[in-house]
Amino acid sequence: MSNPPMYGNLVPLDREQHKKLRLQTELSSVDRVAGMNSLFLAVVEFADACKEFPIVFVRVGDPTNATGGKAPVAPLAVFGLKAGSNLFIKNGEWQGQYMPAYLRRYPFAMARINESEDMAVCYDADWKGFSDTEGTQLFSEDGQPTEFTVNAKNFLESFEREAERTRLACERLVQLELLRDMRFEATLTNGEKIDVEGFLALDEEKYAALDDATVGELHRNGLLALLEMHRLSLGHMSRLAGMHNAA
Repeated sequence: MSNPPMYGNLVPLDREQHKKLRLQTELSSVDRVAGMNSLFLAVVEFADACKEFPIVFVRVGDPTNATGGKAPVAPLAVFGLKAGSNLFIKNGEWQGQYMPAYLRRYPFAMARINESEDMAVCYDADWKGFSDTEGTQLFSEDGQPTEFTVNAKNFLESFEREAERTRLACERLVQLELLRDMRFEATLTNGEKIDVEGFLALDEEKYAALDDATVGELHRNGLLALLEMHRLSLGHMSRLAGMHNAA
């Protein structure tokens, strides 16, 4: 089982094997993304995220295995214009008004153990907040999940539903060829030039050329609003350049 970004060692949570496991919930996990300049963002989060971060799209997976030979895409919230730079973390604390659900779910995640099994609740065994002696219990004495664990599982299941909804939304954008390769350039006050490539953004020409029926469809399924929030968010690229100047 491969580990997604920011996770060290995902292990399926087992009520027998981990019946004594506890989690120190007061420990902040934001340091796990201190070296990451972007994170996956579900479409349901666009309304909050677009107020603070640029929202871009990136190609994921192998296009040869995709429908129509087009690589699937996924949205990302961007936290910095340089690799390994997260401008929303300072002194170990998250500085943004909104924290993406991908980070909020840590140190848990849903993962498929193998292709034939259902998704299982997993935890990052490398996270320092887990122990058998300190923190909130994950299981009661009779082996049943505690209220904390049930709530965590519900959040994970909601995250997976929204991730699937995001996949379908992105699939439609790819079908309509509404995304194109983009780049962003900025010059910092110290003279350093930043050139950001490898991301996709709305193709304005193809967007403007959509027929009325397609525009109506995108309005009804919510994609039109998502695209507008994406467009609005791109103005934060310049804001990030200013944050690099101040860092």
